[in-house]
Amino acid sequence: MQKFGKAQGVGRLEDVRFLTGQGRYVDDLVPQKALHAVFLRSPVAHGVVKGLDVSAAQAVPGVRLVVTADSLLAAGVQIGMKGAAVLNTDGTRGTMPVRPVLAQGHLRFVGEAVAMVVADSLAAARDGVEAIALDYDDRPVKLDLAPGGAVVHDVAPDNRAYDWAMGDAAVVATAMAGAVHRIRHKVVHNRVIVNAMEPRAAFAEWDTADHGARLHLCVNGQGVWTQKAELARMLGLDLGDVRVTNPDVGGGFGMKAMTYPEYVCIAQAARMLGLPVRWASERTEAMLSDNGARDLVVETELGFDADHRIVAYRADVRSNLGAYNSQFGQPIQSELFSKVFTGCYDIQAAYLGARGFYTHTTPMDAYRGAGRPEAIMTLECAMDNASAVLGIDPFTLRERSFVRDFPYKMVNGLTIDVGDFRRVLNMLQVEADVAGFALRAAASAQKGLVRGMGIATYIESILGSLEETARVEFDADGGVSMYVGTQSNGQGHETVYTDMLAAQTGIDAGLIRIVQGDSDRIAKGGGTGGSRSVTVQGTAIKAVVGAMIPAFAAFLEAELGEGVAFADGRFGAPGSNLRLTMVEAAERARAQGRDNVLTHSQTITLPAGSFPNGAHLAEVEVDVETGHIRLDRYSVVDDFGVMINPAMVEGQVHGGIAQGFGQAVLEHARFDDHGQLLSASFMDYAMPRASDLPMIQFATEPVPSVTNPLGMKGCGEAGTVGSLGAVSNAVRHALSQRGVTQIEMPFTPARVWSWLRDADVEQARAAGV
Repeated sequence: MQKFGKAQGVGRLEDVRFLTGQGRYVDDLVPQKALHAVFLRSPVAHGVVKGLDVSAAQAVPGVRLVVTADSLLAAGVQIGMKGAAVLNTDGTRGTMPVRPVLAQGHLRFVGEAVAMVVADSLAAARDGVEAIALDYDDRPVKLDLAPGGAVVHDVAPDNRAYDWAMGDAAVVATAMAGAVHRIRHKVVHNRVIVNAMEPRAAFAEWDTADHGARLHLCVNGQGVWTQKAELARMLGLDLGDVRVTNPDVGGGFGMKAMTYPEYVCIAQAARMLGLPVRWASERTEAMLSDNGARDLVVETELGFDADHRIVAYRADVRSNLGAYNSQFGQPIQSELFSKVFTGCYDIQAAYLGARGFYTHTTPMDAYRGAGRPEAIMTLECAMDNASAVLGIDPFTLRERSFVRDFPYKMVNGLTIDVGDFRRVLNMLQVEADVAGFALRAAASAQKGLVRGMGIATYIESILGSLEETARVEFDADGGVSMYVGTQSNGQGHETVYTDMLAAQTGIDAGLIRIVQGDSDRIAKGGGTGGSRSVTVQGTAIKAVVGAMIPAFAAFLEAELGEGVAFADGRFGAPGSNLRLTMVEAAERARAQGRDNVLTHSQTITLPAGSFPNGAHLAEVEVDVETGHIRLDRYSVVDDFGVMINPAMVEGQVHGGIAQGFGQAVLEHARFDDHGQLLSASFMDYAMPRASDLPMIQFATEPVPSVTNPLGMKGCGEAGTVGSLGAVSNAVRHALSQRGVTQIEMPFTPARVWSWLRDADVEQARAAGV
């Protein structure tokens, strides 16, 4: 019998099939008779549609159907998509313009879906798209993050989507007025494109064998229940008439958590044609149509007392929503930003003002961390700037304002249950060999390079539903199926959940099957996002095991006598030599027709979320002749509470750091003045490679959470939350040695080189040269 305990890093069970080509992704499951869908997308960022003639497309050989907004409306489809709105400061809701699944009268961003062609082959569908005559008048384009300009939606004449705030402005003003030091700083967060390894894809089919018609959508998403509800609403179906499945998914990172226009369109086309319809995004199409991320500007002010402790903090956020409210768009840079607004610091006088603006660009939504990396980077860059202005060591400045007593209620109303931020930061200094930095800097200088060191401390607030269900069924073939409400996008859920069930029950891991991503087989679940999965699902697994053991014990008492107990993976009773595994007990129950013992389900709700935290340190070398930045050393100390599989946790941190580095140094979604995306392929959009990253020094200093019985805190997004600030501060530190005072991500060679040259010119001017 194979047993797994906590903190035993076992190999990933799913990797064998992934590495041998046995993964089952959407494209592997498409029905043989499926037709191909291709979308006509807007070629301009802003235009008024004067005509849309699809007659030539319908005549193309192989074309079965052309779908437009008008044809969807005629079929009774509700074409307006779901979006979230936050509360404005005056108590009203944020603006909610209609986002049609296909453009209706207006074109609002390059890549917006205008029409869909369904054909026997991909080539025929593409030919059909080419034959569509789209007539439009160009209109002025809105791209900046300020009120006014070309109007994106009539319901928002100044282009402001919301005006949200948290905190008491008067209290902060008073505290700021009494501060000994007041230091302002501005942080620009560049727009990035998620670029999951597997682009978005789906197919839709209808089952008409039974009474009525029933839809099945297979999509590479991060959960099935939101998709199910939206398809039912928009297509006028009962919830019971919709099935959504998620197979293996090649990366999601938040971008695949929401609904998209393509899924509704192919579902309706499949209903109209009576045949399955498939769609898969190409890479440039994905860059144009997948929800973008970040893209905000934050102006901050920190107030310090005479001992350099923070007494007040104020931030003004201006964020880009793109052309429409995406499903979670408005809350990202307002409510979610506020979750960790004050970071690891004891700041009770804090005010956050957040405004979102519509622009003629791709809609914005969640990306790994969803508001928390932005909030932490903003604060940590402001702290490093304050450190330089005040002439205080950055470690010391942070320690003076750390939260020390727990539980600690933040100004946002959330309570950090446990932590030890000072211990984590102290351990980081040892792990990163901060004492040896001066020698490394001197060695870099010998090579003509400038070395910089940057730190960032962080907390992360776990998001998503605090409720989850686990169901365990003992199958007739001797295997055990466990049904979970989360959805793996490559994180390794199959391994972790198998380990947890095996460790608590003694069931051989090879007998356990993890069932996920099927709305027919799993009635309800929270999906994956916000680093919630293992903490909430793991607690549900613990609960269901807690129900299984007494149920089996009660069943076995008739055979083994009273006092049946479970120990070392087996049931036994005093006075009996018989020892039964849980699987053997299930076999006996099945033989006796006791089906009630073969299925167990438990739903749990955690009292509160947890707060992973940690500290990152990056060291970079800057080539002043070329502007090239090399990440030379990277160390991180995290507090994730109890870890089930440390190796997988470390892998999650590595991935998050890579994505944070990518945004800081390489990635940038650039638009020209007409709203055309200039970085719509990997020829123009740089992604991090293995050669860009050093070996990462990873350590943990855990303080178990008390908000869940497992003591866990979540880890999926922490790497990104901490890395943006650490890399940015390292670059700032290096460039400040050469007189550069203002920097903005991404730190590309061309930009860094230009800043260095400008600094040289300014220094020469100041010297009278």
